[in-house]
Amino acid sequence: MAVVDEALRRFPFIDPDRLGVLGGSYGGFMTSWIVGHTNRFKAACSERAVNNLASEDWTSDIATAFRFDFGGMWFDEPDEYRRMSPITYVRDVETPLLIIHSEDDLRCPIEQAEQMFVALRLLGKDVEFYRFPAEGHELSRSGSPVHRIQRAELILDFFTKHLSP
Repeated sequence: MAVVDEALRRFPFIDPDRLGVLGGSYGGFMTSWIVGHTNRFKAACSERAVNNLASEDWTSDIATAFRFDFGGMWFDEPDEYRRMSPITYVRDVETPLLIIHSEDDLRCPIEQAEQMFVALRLLGKDVEFYRFPAEGHELSRSGSPVHRIQRAELILDFFTKHLSP
């Protein structure tokens, strides 16, 4: 948020009332985290994100990797995994959220997006979810051309809808 503050200070053309945030992979995790901790952004797009560190730890192609970051496996440190998971703060999300995920993502399996989407829908939050079949973690860079175009159009349409004056 300090970087956002500094950008707003330095660049008067940025409208502080029409800020959007987008991130993929770790950036998707951070986007999901941000919207659970601030209402500063008017719209957000979380792509291929980790939203629940515990289930990520047993479903991902890098399963058990988080044990080095959290001091143990998810079943040894459940409170830490829960504390660091964006899904924990789902009740606090007020920002309209676009979730984009690929069905064949082995790094961040599709269930990560499904959990966040279902929780937000159950809570009556403003959320959209698009899943891409036969795509992996690299959709935005090396996915099929038709899916990369669809992804870009979804993002542009979503932010136009939520950020236009």
